[in-house]
Amino acid sequence: MRQVYALLAATALLYNVGSAAQLPEKVGDTPLPSLAPIVKKASPAVVNIATRGTVKEQRPRNPLLEDPFFRRFFDAPDVGPRERQFQSAGSGVIVDAKNGYIITNAHVIENADEITVTLLDDRQVKAEIVGRDKASDVAVLKVPTKNLTEMPLADSSKAEVGDFVLAIGNPFALSHTVTSGIISALGRSDNNPESYQDFIQTDAPINPGNSGGALVDLKGQLVGVNTAIFSGSGGNIGIGFAIPSNMVKAVMAQLVQYGEVKRGMLGVQLSNNFTPGIAENLGLDNARGALVSQVIEGSPADKAGIKAGDVITSINGRNVANAGELRNTIGLLRIGEKVELGLIREGKPRRVSAVIGERDGADAEGAAQIHPALEGAALTNAANNAGVLVENVIEGSPAQLAGLRANDVILAIGRVRISSVEQLRQAVNGATAFALTIRRGNSTLVFTIQ
Repeated sequence: MRQVYALLAATALLYNVGSAAQLPEKVGDTPLPSLAPIVKKASPAVVNIATRGTVKEQRPRNPLLEDPFFRRFFDAPDVGPRERQFQSAGSGVIVDAKNGYIITNAHVIENADEITVTLLDDRQVKAEIVGRDKASDVAVLKVPTKNLTEMPLADSSKAEVGDFVLAIGNPFALSHTVTSGIISALGRSDNNPESYQDFIQTDAPINPGNSGGALVDLKGQLVGVNTAIFSGSGGNIGIGFAIPSNMVKAVMAQLVQYGEVKRGMLGVQLSNNFTPGIAENLGLDNARGALVSQVIEGSPADKAGIKAGDVITSINGRNVANAGELRNTIGLLRIGEKVELGLIREGKPRRVSAVIGERDGADAEGAAQIHPALEGAALTNAANNAGVLVENVIEGSPAQLAGLRANDVILAIGRVRISSVEQLRQAVNGATAFALTIRRGNSTLVFTIQ
């Protein structure tokens, strides 16, 4: 493999020195390597995905037009959302030829009413949605199982920065385009609390239309599913991101079995500010691991004996680098699964066992996923559907800074009454600013959240 890397580097050097000249057949006594065999092996498993659907567009708000009397008096038009037809395109990867399963991005098939898959041999087949998971941006499609070619999944935990990779997809509707590069970084995330991210970063050119396509290693295996680019112009600038194959595999298993991902819950609030300075203050040598700032009463973590101030350093023998990595790992485990956790308490290593529980809204992790401004609040449904109860609030957290206190009851978001955690989640979804109505004792208060 090292010889292949060296030859590829020599090829790139020769190409840059004289791109207009014809490349030699050999470098010294060694034949010039080619990626063509890998491309021929992997390409039949990569497909084009075309979607059609309908989206609702919200018309610009006008306070006068929202008044029913004003609309009737002036015969004003309806101010409700209008529907618009759309078409879009992306890529996908056949990972199970026997069952006809195709992996793609959840955003590629969002709002799709009709999905058409085009294979390398130009066959077109209709696909149905098996399941989609917005948090990880993974979706599974199913097509008729005739003469399909699948791509084996690599173990993405073995991927290293500097590994050569190929990106195969349909950028700008140019079918089965192949680009090459290296893995530039691992473990990338934009710190979105509503997403599960552990991206592979690559400089293999990825452009619009590549979403859902394959990031392939030199064995012809799927090491990642291309999902996003970092760009100011909308085109490639050498920074692309792919979902690791191990995460894809875990999400796919649940989507096939349940049609959704049933994420597990440990029941801890993790600090997002675990710095070397704080580690030193706690008597630790470094800031590797996830610092527990709160343990939810009655949760799996509480039953396992985990305490606030513990630093979780491993799960099932695998080292944990930070809070995001632990959150991703726990979120993809099956409910009821037993895990072994390594942690440091008061400078001494310990090991505990925990059984992953089901998310129910009564944990601070869930509050962070509902909205970043609510991070640090333990939320649960209030009795008799009377709102959402704030069980406790972490000192210095965004929830406390927003004004929330323990035993507050959230009654409404704007003019929308709230009777459950799920309704709260829906009401603040995508909102950058909102009014929060709460009951505190015998008083009713309104906070503005931005």
